[in-house]
Amino acid sequence: MEPTTLEIEFLGTGTSTGVPMLRCHCPVCMSSDPRDKRLRSSAVVRYQGARLLIDCGPDFRTQMLRASDDNIDAVLLTHIHFDHVAGLDDLRAYCYKKPLPIYARADVLKDLHQRIPYCFSDHPYPGVAQFEEHVIVDDKPFLVEGVRVEPLPVMHYRLPIVGYRIGPLAYITDANAIDDKVINRLKGIPLLVINALRIEPHLSHFCLRETLDVIKRVEPARAYLIHMSDRIGFHADSPKILPSNVALAHDGLIVKV
Repeated sequence: MEPTTLEIEFLGTGTSTGVPMLRCHCPVCMSSDPRDKRLRSSAVVRYQGARLLIDCGPDFRTQMLRASDDNIDAVLLTHIHFDHVAGLDDLRAYCYKKPLPIYARADVLKDLHQRIPYCFSDHPYPGVAQFEEHVIVDDKPFLVEGVRVEPLPVMHYRLPIVGYRIGPLAYITDANAIDDKVINRLKGIPLLVINALRIEPHLSHFCLRETLDVIKRVEPARAYLIHMSDRIGFHADSPKILPSNVALAHDGLIVKV
């Protein structure tokens, strides 16, 4: 990969329940198309020599065992919900030599201290995951392994969360409201990754129509949809209802820009 090329590998593209959803026997959940099998949303971004994990949910171990490259230099968290942080304990394999850098809002880090206190202890039990904490401040860019990362403050119903801009990529998940200032900062971006839970409206996530409205305002060269439930429909049918520059992402997909 060329040094100026960004690569994103989608580890998971599903919502909090995953697809298939337990006890659901709808046609999408029963689909034999592997693109309709969606683990919880997460991705690895590889850019300028850095390998950045965005979110670390309960499927992390499975995702990394089948990833094209299992190396990670740092973790970027979007918010505290279980489907985005439940795999942090499995990062112990990345902490043998030194703590792994983790970037998150202050409220997220505080919550993690309560959820997995043994990972932040002054005298940790041998072998546990250990983290080097970095607090994200909304709208304040920071460097990770020399790579500039720009936080994108968005709303997940009443919960402030962050997306990320990394070079030519913007990654936004779980949002249901994006301020005009953020939209303007993303105008014409080469690659936009954004959530679209389902066809019909939802209280705390963009539905497909709302996501397409955001994409129309941002005008990216390409856009991929993530954090999808079974009610987004079959992957194979999606080209019939999406603009030519928009596609459903799927687990294992690698996109370069």
